[in-house]
Amino acid sequence: MKQNKLSINNIKGEKETIMKYIIVSGLFILAGFVVFKFYPSINKFPYSFEKGSPWKYNELTAPFAFEIRKSSEDIAKEEEALLRDFEPIFNYDEQVKPKSRALLREKFGQTDEITVQYYKYLDSQLSTIYNIGIVSGKVYETQLANNVTKIRLVRENVSKSYVFTNLMTTKTAYEKIINDAPSYLDRSILQSYNINNYLNENVIYDEEKTDCLRKELLRTVSLTKGQIQMGERIIDKGEIITDKQYDILNSYKQEIEENSHQKDTNMIALGQGIIIACSLLVFFLYFYLFRSKFLIRKRDSAFMLMMIAMFCVITSWAVQHTIPTYVIPYALITIVVAAFFDTRTALFTYLTTVLICSFIVPNEFEFLFLQVIIGMISICTLKTIYQRSHLVRSVLIIVISYIVLYFGYALIHEREMEQINLHVLFYFLLNGVFLLFANPLIYIIEKIFGYTSDATLVELANTNNDIFRRFSEVAQASFNHSMQVSNLAEAAAKATNANPMLVRTGALYHDIGKMNNPTFFTENQNGVNPHVELNDEIKSAQIIIRHVMDGVEIARKYGLPEKIQDFIWTHHGKGKATYFYNTYKNKYPDKEVDESLFTYPGPAPFTKEQTILMMCDAVEAASRSLSEYTDKSINDLVEKIITNQMNEGLYNDSPISMKQINVIKSVLKEKLKSLYHTRIVYPELNKDKEA
Repeated sequence: MKQNKLSINNIKGEKETIMKYIIVSGLFILAGFVVFKFYPSINKFPYSFEKGSPWKYNELTAPFAFEIRKSSEDIAKEEEALLRDFEPIFNYDEQVKPKSRALLREKFGQTDEITVQYYKYLDSQLSTIYNIGIVSGKVYETQLANNVTKIRLVRENVSKSYVFTNLMTTKTAYEKIINDAPSYLDRSILQSYNINNYLNENVIYDEEKTDCLRKELLRTVSLTKGQIQMGERIIDKGEIITDKQYDILNSYKQEIEENSHQKDTNMIALGQGIIIACSLLVFFLYFYLFRSKFLIRKRDSAFMLMMIAMFCVITSWAVQHTIPTYVIPYALITIVVAAFFDTRTALFTYLTTVLICSFIVPNEFEFLFLQVIIGMISICTLKTIYQRSHLVRSVLIIVISYIVLYFGYALIHEREMEQINLHVLFYFLLNGVFLLFANPLIYIIEKIFGYTSDATLVELANTNNDIFRRFSEVAQASFNHSMQVSNLAEAAAKATNANPMLVRTGALYHDIGKMNNPTFFTENQNGVNPHVELNDEIKSAQIIIRHVMDGVEIARKYGLPEKIQDFIWTHHGKGKATYFYNTYKNKYPDKEVDESLFTYPGPAPFTKEQTILMMCDAVEAASRSLSEYTDKSINDLVEKIITNQMNEGLYNDSPISMKQINVIKSVLKEKLKSLYHTRIVYPELNKDKEA
């Protein structure tokens, strides 16, 4: 029955693991899609340039023939010159004049002689004005604003040039009639005849024909000014870009962006997809072969893929907006990833990122040369960033390295100091400024992903905080024990290339659960043992075991990271409360023992640091019970404790090696000998002999 249950649990565990692998694979595919989506356009011109600046790439020759296009400014000037004498089209409406005169005649009819004088004057004025032409006031103002001086007036299917300012509007025509009236006519009477009723537009602007004619005229403007033959040299590295070369480069750029063949586009997209997929696949294989725990913990994979995708998107955006990639702080990847994981993973994440980005930037060889070496340098300078000074020192080294490497690369290609672009120095300094934001970024990532950086561990290890003050007041001896264990664990971690700050902090907190029942633990007793009065090995064992769960509850109350809580859970693993277990078995030899009542909840240590703490905790506690402190007694104690833990299988889930276990043994022996070394006894002076 028990075997069937284990088999079911194993199958369930395998299914969960497979599901986690599937989810992480989905994250990799999603990251690849995001990077591909933000890759520069297939037809993107691979160079950035400015008129009057040096050409910073290798010699460029035309891979195909193309026309040299005129600049938009040149085309605009030619069009302006061509349109300066352009005459808009207006149509003369022959029907307006007779209709208006007939309306006037009908208005006056058979009248007296005086009224006839007004009629004759108005009729002659209308005839004259309509012969000149009346145009809409709005059209008149618009054409004047466009500097139109002449128009093409179409009358009786004949088009003739006409001075535009000779035309009249209804307003100017009315004013002419009133102002030109002879003296024998009364102006007030003339105005009373509602002259505006007889003034209508007879010269109509033909917008459709004008636009058509204008377009035909503009089509005569040539958009090119020469041709570049295939293989013809365009520009060489270091040359200052002249106006002519600028126009040639712009023409070449437009040809690439506008006329790429669909087949070429598909092939380039396929190539980009292969590059991204292969890069991420190698990154996945690194996880699978060397850091499989990252594939199980989806959070870790998501974080590192986010870093890769984010910097690829930033690089693509910078290239599209002609922002120098020198200012992008790629070394942030190594700083941030190394703050939460190992430097090997940080370097692998960094290299994956810059390899993908190298196909985005214009000068890929220079980019790779600088970034690969900078990544190595940043890893070498980032052993610890506990303090702000460590980060500043690392950033300073990175900026100086950038400058030195760039000058070395530039001298090889330019061969003259005068040709080197000194603006790059400013870009590298700006890069360094961005790198100084690593600490705030690390803090934000800690809150989002629940990670714990070394800087946070330094803060947590401060023994002046509230939890340690309470610990030292309630359980002074247990607090002192934790301090001693932290010193031993830190020394062992340094000797085995583990994280000394992590194991030290975990050691300081591992026994905080003893604050709830301090007197039940031997180190806190002053001659009175409450277990004697309790006289129940099972209850005593449960109280002792309970300090693990109590410790986790206190840790959660104070908001300690999960990484620290793991030390509390694992510092006894699934070991037994040996004293009470053995006492119970001796007391009831014939009674079957439920071992779970005497067993810690675990789990067993699953990191090197947790295993170191388990060793140091057991050895330090046992060392207090030695009757004498000699080299032999200390050596035997360390060997016995660690051998027993190994035999119980407490290290089975830990990545620690036998070589590292032997190193830790040596460190513990030396530290305990130094700690318990007794001074020699000075002889008393014999007074009799003195006398």
